Amino acid sequence: MLSGRIEDFKNFSQFSSIKEFNNTIEMFLAEHKKDFTTGELIAFKRLVRFSAKYVGVANAKIGTLLKINHLKMNGFGISRSTFERMLRKAKKLGILTVKNTVKSKGGKGHNVYIFNTIDGLKEEKLTDCKNQEKPYESKPKRPKLERETNILFKTSNNKDLNKRKEDHLDATFTASYIPKEFVQAVRPFFDQASTIEEFWKSVFLDTRKITHIVDQETITYTAINAFKQSIRAYKKGKIRTTLIAFFTGTFKNLMDQAYFAIPG
Repeated sequence: MLSGRIEDFKNFSQFSSIKEFNNTIEMFLAEHKKDFTTGELIAFKRLVRFSAKYVGVANAKIGTLLKINHLKMNGFGISRSTFERMLRKAKKLGILTVKNTVKSKGGKGHNVYIFNTIDGLKEEKLTDCKNQEKPYESKPKRPKLERETNILFKTSNNKDLNKRKEDHLDATFTASYIPKEFVQAVRPFFDQASTIEEFWKSVFLDTRKITHIVDQETITYTAINAFKQSIRAYKKGKIRTTLIAFFTGTFKNLMDQAYFAIPG
């Protein structure tokens, strides 16, 4: 099949309206959301949004979709391997058909992504772990910043401090409810499950009443942005309280900006 404009593939659409398409996607995710990691869900939703002109059909190179997602997430994107994992799972579960194209002068062209109706869904159970992410090839070296944890996380509760000292579980033991993207952002600085969970506690407390308005991917990448700004401020010696307190304030400010930017 030759590469072309999206108009050349409109006949592949299996939906009569955007409402029917959205209903199918909702039904699919209700059953299979658990089979995708957070990053894969971001990739899936980006492809869904890209399939609106001719309902359920998209034609684009993966690199183009990743670039768009990178811009939409304010510089925080997903990897190509994550996107490709999402495609494999979506195809196996029957929601997606992928057709390859070739250029008129030879060579591989873009893919055509075709979403299927509910009748095309398969009763498949994926064999890979639902929380599987790209494994770490080697354990990252803990920078000096982590050795200063007791200074950065001052507390008046000595029991909590002693508990933290005794907790030697690394980031791979972080609670499953914390997004993998956030764990990966914090891990190079604090490879300790309890510390990562302490950061996310601030995120949870600040957003628990607005999760029905702000989607999870926005919360996750705002938290990553806040963490990076906090580390930058620490390295420049601008933090006068604790790193956790600075992170909490930074996240709240960024989240307020995201919340009020949402159309009413």
